[in-house]
Amino acid sequence: PRIIILMHYMELGGAEMSLIGLLGALDPTKVDVDLFVYSHQGPLMQFIPGHVNLLPEIPAYSVIERPMSEALRRGHVGVVAGRLLAKWKFRRFRRRNPAVGDDGAIQQYVGDCVTPLLPPINPEVEYDLCISYLTPHNIGRDKVRARKRLAWIHTDYSTVDVDAERELPVWGAYNHIASISSDVTASFLKTFPSLKNKIIEIENIIPGDYVKSRAETPLGCDMTADVKPGHEVREITLLSIGRFAYQKNFDNIPSICRELINLLSISRFCTAKNYDNASEIMHRINTAGISDVKWYIIGYGGGESLIRDKISEAGMEEHVILLGKKDNPYPYIKGCDIYVQPSRYEGKSITVREAQILCKPVAVTDYPTAPSQIKNGVDGIIVPLDNDGCARGLAHFIADTELQSRIVDYLRTHDYANTSEVEKIYDMLK
Repeated sequence: PRIIILMHYMELGGAEMSLIGLLGALDPTKVDVDLFVYSHQGPLMQFIPGHVNLLPEIPAYSVIERPMSEALRRGHVGVVAGRLLAKWKFRRFRRRNPAVGDDGAIQQYVGDCVTPLLPPINPEVEYDLCISYLTPHNIGRDKVRARKRLAWIHTDYSTVDVDAERELPVWGAYNHIASISSDVTASFLKTFPSLKNKIIEIENIIPGDYVKSRAETPLGCDMTADVKPGHEVREITLLSIGRFAYQKNFDNIPSICRELINLLSISRFCTAKNYDNASEIMHRINTAGISDVKWYIIGYGGGESLIRDKISEAGMEEHVILLGKKDNPYPYIKGCDIYVQPSRYEGKSITVREAQILCKPVAVTDYPTAPSQIKNGVDGIIVPLDNDGCARGLAHFIADTELQSRIVDYLRTHDYANTSEVEKIYDMLK
């Protein structure tokens, strides 16, 4: 059987990393795989497995998400016209629906307006299965010849605004819809209940050996410079990874960190109100010699200036450190004490799974899909999403070294790579 997988680009991101996992898990003796990447950009391009046939870039596809001025310079007037039409139609939709945000619905308008202007993909081949890995899924529906089609959901649909009437025909054209968790399925079906029979849940496949081998790279001094091994005073190092975007909630890390530092001081623990077992927590903190916190953030994006402003407002310049974009974040995960995912919402965080593969204690906020990501108290913990609650939850977790040890022991004996999920793809081809 022959399949084709469609992807926008190979930047550092959860969907891109899960695609690397899927490509690595597909057995070349069982299936021939073509990969079409709209724009051959991103550090993960180099990690596309050798048995995967990377199709040549088609110029018109490469500028779909580039600045319009660049698309014009390259001569793609049609794509620019389609994007401008999509913007105009989206603005009309927002005028009728003023509560709609910018993140979700406009993608479908771009898909509808730009796809008809694009050439077909590898038209001489009829594939047994076409997999469209990211929305909008118009291209996989209209530009590939295939006997079966599979579209992927990577996000929590309860958190994004979409034009459901416009999206439904696109999803409906696919034979199967892959959801990465039961919570993602539930939120998707609230928006598209008629698609229930098309859903199949396929966990993200993480390239475990790749993660572990890359984690062995020596850690840069930008994270270790403040660590003082052998000193009586111990710093706890926290780490978060993701795009600098509203979803990830990094703009609240400075406030959370400030409250966490206050909670870790003995005087605050003695006077803290509504805080369970304050004396026990104080004793644990004191015994461990913990007196300071460094919270590192790896990522990039348009929200960086907001995060820096919040760091300054909270006076956390010495405690919340932006490390920027890292092509290899795994040594940093291995080098931290606790990995924290403070998101406002997630589909199913890849970086949480990567931290679990590296046997790191993990804390996530109580976003809607968190229970499908973490078994609370077993392979990580779930803390409240509000800043004060998050700080209290992290303080408890930092103090409870026994719980951290139990979680690490559990992680060492369980497989979070999910490579067996690839069998569901083979089943579609039978």
